[in-house]
Amino acid sequence: MEKDSSKEWIHVDMNQIIGSHHILFLCLDALRYDVAKEEEELGNTPTLNQYGVWQKCQAVGNFTYPAHQGMFAGFFPCYADAKQHKERIQLFFPENVGMGRKAPKGAYGFSQGTFVEALAEEGYETCCIGGVSFFDKRSGLGKIFPSYFTHSFWNPSYSPMVADSTRNQIDFAKKWLEKIPLENKVFMYLNISAIHYPNYFYPDLEQNPDKVIQPNRGWKKDNRESHGAALRYVDKELAPLFEAFKQKGDTFVICCSDHGTCYGEDGCFSHGINHPIVNTIPYKHFHL
Repeated sequence: MEKDSSKEWIHVDMNQIIGSHHILFLCLDALRYDVAKEEEELGNTPTLNQYGVWQKCQAVGNFTYPAHQGMFAGFFPCYADAKQHKERIQLFFPENVGMGRKAPKGAYGFSQGTFVEALAEEGYETCCIGGVSFFDKRSGLGKIFPSYFTHSFWNPSYSPMVADSTRNQIDFAKKWLEKIPLENKVFMYLNISAIHYPNYFYPDLEQNPDKVIQPNRGWKKDNRESHGAALRYVDKELAPLFEAFKQKGDTFVICCSDHGTCYGEDGCFSHGINHPIVNTIPYKHFHL
């Protein structure tokens, strides 16, 4: 693919990153592009705003499971204006599968089932801290993604049914990180669940931070405004995690959503369906 000056943000040589940097992959589960961009432009997400603007991309799947299977296999989101399948963010490249035998310039080629397993073979401590039920390990399906990692963790307090889920996840991530010897490289994946349904209670918590919330399951009370409030909550909690990785050493961060979610647009609700809101996601990567 020819170099496109409008996509200078994308150029990074993962072959230089791997082995020299820690890698942090943050999935803000169900985050919509339009809300993410709006909160960015209003200055409501100062932690993430420090590291560049959100890029508009096409999601790999329309709900958590297919999107993650694709991304863990190296098939990252496509540019929003992509006209062919090769116009995707090529950080990791599954060799001999689908798109060619050799990795394009700058992409890290691997032959394992997932790039996570390839990083483990490169000597990385690979760690998954789950959020939504596809990571909770209480079912056969919930064990699949964690099985790709050498270390995997889930706790009910990390689920979207807990208002302080992101703080709980990051508190655990920091403690785990402290136990890893400085000379060891870390690949950490966090499935941030707070923006996923239910999120209707976050505007109330912004006004009444000491209020005890016991969320009801489901998306029927959620809306665009509560979605934005959930993102603002997540942004506030991310700063200590970024600081912990800065203390650990040079870190490359991949931050994106896996899919969006609808709140009544064209009569559509939630996700797992193909709608422009579901299929359009925010993406960025950056160095700490």
